[in-house]
Amino acid sequence: MTADSEGTPEVTTTAAAVDTGPATYAELAAIGPYGVHPGHALITMVEPHPGHEYAYNRWYEDDHYIAGAMAMPWIFAGRRWVATRELQLLRRPEKSAVARPVTAGCYLSTYWLTAGRYDEHMKWTVGINKRLNRDGRVYQDRTHVFTAFQDHLATVYRDGAAGPRDFHALDHPYAGLVLEVIDADGPERRDALLEWLCARHLPRRLSGSPAAMVTVFRPTPLPGDRMSYVRQVEGVDTRLTLLWFLQQDPRDTWAERFAGLEEEVAESGLGRVELVAPFLPTVPGTDRYVSELR
Repeated sequence: MTADSEGTPEVTTTAAAVDTGPATYAELAAIGPYGVHPGHALITMVEPHPGHEYAYNRWYEDDHYIAGAMAMPWIFAGRRWVATRELQLLRRPEKSAVARPVTAGCYLSTYWLTAGRYDEHMKWTVGINKRLNRDGRVYQDRTHVFTAFQDHLATVYRDGAAGPRDFHALDHPYAGLVLEVIDADGPERRDALLEWLCARHLPRRLSGSPAAMVTVFRPTPLPGDRMSYVRQVEGVDTRLTLLWFLQQDPRDTWAERFAGLEEEVAESGLGRVELVAPFLPTVPGTDRYVSELR
């Protein structure tokens, strides 16, 4: 308590310091969901600017993959993927609502978040990315082509109960991945599109294919206090994001297994394919494939 110039008592208060000691972590660990289900995902496709491919890859491998993702609360698995120029040229459709041009986005990073922990993670990720940016640990010579946090809706398996589950997918040594983005013909059609995909389209496509599973997500809007270099998510009410996990190099069966996807979705009358893009897994700690991006 202090007094003003006329001697009147003046009350001042000080905000309690935030307890960041070990006891706080013990308390947090004792509450809330902590299952293994990938209830949410971060899926981010990025294009390093020409001439910055090696520097970008080293920054992401050596710093950002850990400090900007894996070290954060409730991310429990991650994997990076790369599209060489050969793979970029396989993408469809030519006029994509996701990638402009369709070849944009050399690198794809995928992360699983524990179900029910989205809000807690978002508070941390916004805070840590502001700190990383302030500390000069954000590589600026890159463009976010397709970056969104997403809610998990379904996983369709080729072999039923046999084989790895979706929570294993980013740790299992899959040989490739295909990113597919589909827009429903209006918000009211997305549920019907999801049902058709899971009940008919995906089981038929998976049968006998090199893809062991397909995970299906819907994007969520990014918070208003996100970093300025990441644009707001499009298609929140209409879009579905599919990840096909392959046991073979996607080039080996691309024409056989991934031809006609756009036509089948269009014929359903429920939506349209806006991107089909194949990737290979990166080799952590190396610059493998960087020389093949252009």
